[in-house]
Amino acid sequence: MTHLHLNDDRPLPERVRPQELADLCGQEHIWQLNSPLRRLIETDSAHALLFWGPPGTGKTTLAQLIGRHSDRKLTSISAVSASVKDIRSMIDDSLKSQSLGNKTHILFVDEIHRLSKNQQDVLLPGLECGHVRFIGATTENPSFSVNNAILSRCLTFNLKPLSREALVSMMKRAMTSGDVTLANLSITEAALGMIAQSAQGDGRQCLNLLAAAAACVEPDVQQVRTITPDILERLGTSLPLRYDRDGDQHYDIISAFIKSIRASHPDAAIYYLARMIESGEDPLFIARRLLISASEDIGNANPTALLIAESTFRAVEKLGLPEGRIPLAQCATYLAASPKSNRAYLAIDAALSDVKKTGPLEIPLHLRNAPTKFMKEQGFGAGYAYAHSDLEAAKKLPYLPTPLRGRKYYEPIPVGTEKQLMETLKHLRPQVD
Repeated sequence: MTHLHLNDDRPLPERVRPQELADLCGQEHIWQLNSPLRRLIETDSAHALLFWGPPGTGKTTLAQLIGRHSDRKLTSISAVSASVKDIRSMIDDSLKSQSLGNKTHILFVDEIHRLSKNQQDVLLPGLECGHVRFIGATTENPSFSVNNAILSRCLTFNLKPLSREALVSMMKRAMTSGDVTLANLSITEAALGMIAQSAQGDGRQCLNLLAAAAACVEPDVQQVRTITPDILERLGTSLPLRYDRDGDQHYDIISAFIKSIRASHPDAAIYYLARMIESGEDPLFIARRLLISASEDIGNANPTALLIAESTFRAVEKLGLPEGRIPLAQCATYLAASPKSNRAYLAIDAALSDVKKTGPLEIPLHLRNAPTKFMKEQGFGAGYAYAHSDLEAAKKLPYLPTPLRGRKYYEPIPVGTEKQLMETLKHLRPQVD
């Protein structure tokens, strides 16, 4: 085993990065024996791959292992600093190698979502003609951040946050790697668990925490250094939750929050609310989503919900955080516990659909405004019955355009206040439509 020297200034995750396929920790769902990705790599058949996953889940490690196993030159670039000229130069180098009878190079583009459209387009001819093999890595949903043309040429694999077991295994492997900074080091199982928990599925963060703890441990009389929970607590290993306010975590958690409210699960709603608050989400964004839910999911089953959501927005606007968490929690639990109806939401969407299909249909003459003599002579307003004066006559008039006669957009359900509306409409709804 190679012992690394003290003057190696690379971070620990880079120094102990796996050099063999068997050393990879985690991602068993795509990396297990006989899996499609494993077979592609073992047979050197992977032409264009895209690895999508959170930071520290092994995207770069996988790319380097593929390059090493295929015995191909792997050139890595970061999309943050790459230019069109850089990309073209690397593709040209691969083409020259190919013309000399050598293997095609692999181009690894880290954070590919940061490439502009023009930069991504430069890759297409090389991928199409096989002048270069390609591996892209992204922390963003490629459906939104990578050109469709590139997506169609790539096999995409979704890497997941590393499990606690994978992180513990990674740390144990690092401690036996021969790295001098980890020499004469031991660690309790409890400390391993604490680091794994703090790292939240991020292998790089996990190893950085291990390195920090190792640097703070004093050796005992036998020169053995032991990392314990006490040492970690003194280090302060409480880390901010991973959360990208413009990325998938943002959309996934707000989706889970609203769906928990919709399903009348206040406990889950409070949990996801806490996740967002702790991670630094904009509290007004949360309040706006509660406003939407109050109409979309609760609707006329409990019209008070919209008033409470509106009051919550104003309260959060004035209070900010941390105090704003209280009205947010009050509103979220109230909405989750309220009777639900989406019939108003369905009604407007159905009406919008008809408007788009049928265009501006003729409004019945008796419903039209007649402010001038000419308009009255044209029949505008003729036959209109004022409902407050003659309800029965008003109910007999048609109100929808002729092609939509009989169409019902709003169909209340017998839940909460909407049950009363349903009973009322049985008597008040116009009889013609």
